[in-house]
Amino acid sequence: METGTVRAEVADEAAGRRREQRGWYFYDWACSVYSTTVLTVFLGPYLTAVARHAADAGGYVHPLGVPVRAGSFFAYTVSLSVIVAVVVMPLAGGAADRTGRKKPLLAAAAYTGAAATTGMFFLDGDRYLLGGALLVVANAAQSVGMMLYNSYLPQIAGPEERDAVSSRGWAFGYAAGSLVLVANLVLYSAHDSFGLSQTAAVRICLASAGLWWGAFTLVPLRRLRDRPASGEGTVAPGLRQLAATVRDMRRYPLTLAFLLAYLIYNDGIQTVISQASVYGSEELGLGQSTLIGAVLLVQVLAVAGALAMGRLARTYGARRTILGSLVAWTVTLGAGYFLPAGVPVWFFVLAAGIGLVLGGSQALSRSLFSHLVPPGKEAEYFSAYEMSDRGMSWLGPLLFGVTYQLTGSYRSAIISLVVFFVVGFVLLARVPVRRAIAEAGNPVPERI
Repeated sequence: METGTVRAEVADEAAGRRREQRGWYFYDWACSVYSTTVLTVFLGPYLTAVARHAADAGGYVHPLGVPVRAGSFFAYTVSLSVIVAVVVMPLAGGAADRTGRKKPLLAAAAYTGAAATTGMFFLDGDRYLLGGALLVVANAAQSVGMMLYNSYLPQIAGPEERDAVSSRGWAFGYAAGSLVLVANLVLYSAHDSFGLSQTAAVRICLASAGLWWGAFTLVPLRRLRDRPASGEGTVAPGLRQLAATVRDMRRYPLTLAFLLAYLIYNDGIQTVISQASVYGSEELGLGQSTLIGAVLLVQVLAVAGALAMGRLARTYGARRTILGSLVAWTVTLGAGYFLPAGVPVWFFVLAAGIGLVLGGSQALSRSLFSHLVPPGKEAEYFSAYEMSDRGMSWLGPLLFGVTYQLTGSYRSAIISLVVFFVVGFVLLARVPVRRAIAEAGNPVPERI
């Protein structure tokens, strides 16, 4: 009888964990649409056009009395949102670990971001300041929400299943991004058929991402549950919390070593994503429709890539699979250097290569880091991880820009990014992952 009771309890626990995992996937499904539709495709060009409409005769706008070229307003606003996120993320992470109440914090971040994104429907005329404010709020809220979302991973998935769960989460996100982007591109391309102006179509596309984000966030909020507080998290004002987190991480030098490797190769990944369209338009002479089609192809293939690399990790381990993906990134960039101008098909081949390694690289990096986080400090440590993902990716664009300035060639600029994957490979290969997991106080999986 007792054996049967134990088996029933184990079965109930496993069923509850799977239920949480399915709910967890849906937060990626909810918020990834913001990254794809808003940040990648529509908001940059549209907010820049609104700022230019508000500019003076010299092409400047004056937020808070500071002269800013209208063409730079979007980039500066994104930078400001990163600064806000860097201050808020450690604060939210420390509070989540100290109180154990991640779910209310996740809800606050998600619905703040969703409301700001939905509010972009009212961005028209010369309301560039409204657009800038909404972008700062939405971007910072997404960073905080993703940090809290990521910190659930070690709590809802055991060591042996974490790679697969993380990969499915990324796949859900890319699938949602693809689905909504297709619908938005149909609306945008055929706006006349719907009786809409081009401006109105863009505003609807922007707002749709916010509505999607808010609606599907209900699923993880219903299924995820809070755990008892560890009492280990700390909460201090602003940047003092970040400093406290970094000091604590110094007790786990191998965790920091992995984070350094991730910071470097992820900087390369983020730069390839952000600069590929510039390379396609300026160096290869490709049109906007080709570039948008390539973005969509990356999104679709990233679903398959994330799931496939999750399966590879079962056989070869997450660390080896990530190292293999870094080799694939290097080969892809090398091939990109030789792409002929004015031939869209080869740019699509490049996009396919990026898509196949993109989701898996990110998913397995997240799951591997989750093994290196001391129990009870998930949110606090994932705030540092998220800052590596979003707040520290500045060196790649700088190298890309400087290389172009010195050589006048975008081909040289794109191949210069190989250094991030080579250095990241070397640093990750030097991390003794099993010892790092043990030193963090976590069970070491059979294959890692």
